[in-house]
Amino acid sequence: MPVNIPGILVPFHLLFNPRLVIPHVVVKDIRQIDFIALRKAGYRGAVFDKDNCLTVPYEDELVPELQDAWKECRSVFGQGNVLIAESVSHHLSVPVLRHASLKPSYACISRVRGYFSSLRVPVRDEELVVVGDRIFTDVVMGNRMGRGGGGVGGAEKETGPLAIWTRGVWKRESMAMRWLEKGLVDAVGRWTGGERLESGSFVKRIPVTEVKEGRLTRLVNRFRR
Repeated sequence: MPVNIPGILVPFHLLFNPRLVIPHVVVKDIRQIDFIALRKAGYRGAVFDKDNCLTVPYEDELVPELQDAWKECRSVFGQGNVLIAESVSHHLSVPVLRHASLKPSYACISRVRGYFSSLRVPVRDEELVVVGDRIFTDVVMGNRMGRGGGGVGGAEKETGPLAIWTRGVWKRESMAMRWLEKGLVDAVGRWTGGERLESGSFVKRIPVTEVKEGRLTRLVNRFRR
């Protein structure tokens, strides 16, 4: 697996804009995302991470538990309006962005914008949702695309994609880094006095108990209660 230099450099960018790590919506997995509510609010396209968001890491088959939610997402937005930001994927039935530059690089952002602007009915940044399980790549990429101004449907957020963080883990991977990302999000939120915008507007009020969590994640959650 190549070293993600853009991801490694994110902490330096945070010195100037720490809120880049703050997601707008937090869910355990995509089953909790209300895609119909997103579409009604004016969001018309979605960019997804693959590993530990839709699939088990380094595998290419959709996690079986996500079949219905993934089908709903593609139906609501339209298959061409859902993009996988990953180097390879052959079994998820949507276009794949094969990018040489890794997330959250500006080159990758340019490729994402290029794809959505090339559609028959172009999708603007503020009409996108960016969904992923990693703060330094997925959430930061979505927030870097923000350009200031008013949000979709009058939301008080920067004009740009809605960053959705999926915290569930289908297979344990980089758990220490995930714990650090979680701590950083909480610390920046407290320091800036900010709250996650629209955090409940697009979340289905249903329990999600099937998400597999590692021992470290369970321990952290136990202390948080």
